[in-house]
Amino acid sequence: MTRSTLSSVLLVTLLSSPYVAAEEVQLQHNGLTLNANLQIAENSSLEDGAVLITHGTLAHNGMDIITTLQELLLDEGYNSLAINLSLGQSDRHGMYDCTTPHVHKHSDAIPEIGQWVQWLKSKGSDKIMLMAHSRGGNQTAMFADQNKDDVIKGQVLIAPQTWSQSEAATGYEKRYEQALQPLLKQADTLSQKDGEQWLEKTGFVYCADSKVTPEAFLSYYTPDERQDTPTLLKSATLPTIVFYGTEDKVVADLSDKMTQVANDNVTTVGIEGSDHYFLDLYADEVIERTLEFFETL
Repeated sequence: MTRSTLSSVLLVTLLSSPYVAAEEVQLQHNGLTLNANLQIAENSSLEDGAVLITHGTLAHNGMDIITTLQELLLDEGYNSLAINLSLGQSDRHGMYDCTTPHVHKHSDAIPEIGQWVQWLKSKGSDKIMLMAHSRGGNQTAMFADQNKDDVIKGQVLIAPQTWSQSEAATGYEKRYEQALQPLLKQADTLSQKDGEQWLEKTGFVYCADSKVTPEAFLSYYTPDERQDTPTLLKSATLPTIVFYGTEDKVVADLSDKMTQVANDNVTTVGIEGSDHYFLDLYADEVIERTLEFFETL
C-alpha cells in the first residue's frame, strides 16, 4: 500500500471514529505534498469545527508547543489541525535542515494556510479558528488580512513575529557579521537575471553558510512593515487575541508594540514568566484564556 493510499484509509477511519488521538492527513499544492496532524475530539467530527494551527520559523507541527496545544484543545473537546508548512519541500517533517538550499518565501505560507482552510471546509467545517506561533503568527495574520471568509471566526496569535527595518539590519549584522543592505542589493540584481541564480554561503534566518535563491532572501529581508504583526493588527477586522510571554527574548518588543494597537477587535494577554515557547503551565494558561476568547465569538 502506498503512503498516499494509507493516508486516505486512515482519514476515512478517522472521520468515522468517535475518538482518534492523532492522524496525518495530506493534500497536494503546487506540485508539493502538504501534510498536517489532525485530532478529532471524542464524539465530534470536523462538522463541529476545528482550530487550524501554524508553527514558527523553519519549524514543524511536532515541536513541543504545537503538540501541547493540540493535546490541551483535545482535552477540552476541540478538534485541531496542525499543519506543516512545506518550505518548498514535499511531505516535509521535522525542523528544516540548514544544509538544504532555501527556495521558500515568507509569503508562501499564505496560500498553504488557505489550502488547509479549504480542506477543512470540504470536510464540513463551517467554524474555523486560526492559531499560530511566532513567524506563523505573522503569516496567519497576513492570511486573515487578505482572505475574508465567514467560516473563520477568529485568530489566536502566540508570540507573533515583530519587525523593524533597523532591528532587522542590526540583528543580521550581529548574527552573521555582515551588513544586510549589500546582500539585498546583490539578491535584487540576481533576481533580474535569466536562469537559475543563487546566493552561496549566505546567512539566512537561523542558517549560516546557506544556499538561497535571491527571491527567498528578498522575501524574508526586504523591508516590509506587514511582517510586523502589531502594525498589521492595527486594521484587523477579525477578532484576535495576542499572547506574549513576559520573559520572551525572541519578540521582546511585542508587549510594547501591542500597546499601540488601538483596535477593539484585538485583545492582548501577557503570560507572566513565560518565554517564547509557553511550555508546561504557561500553555495551560494560554488555552484557558483562548477558550474564554472562543466563547465571545
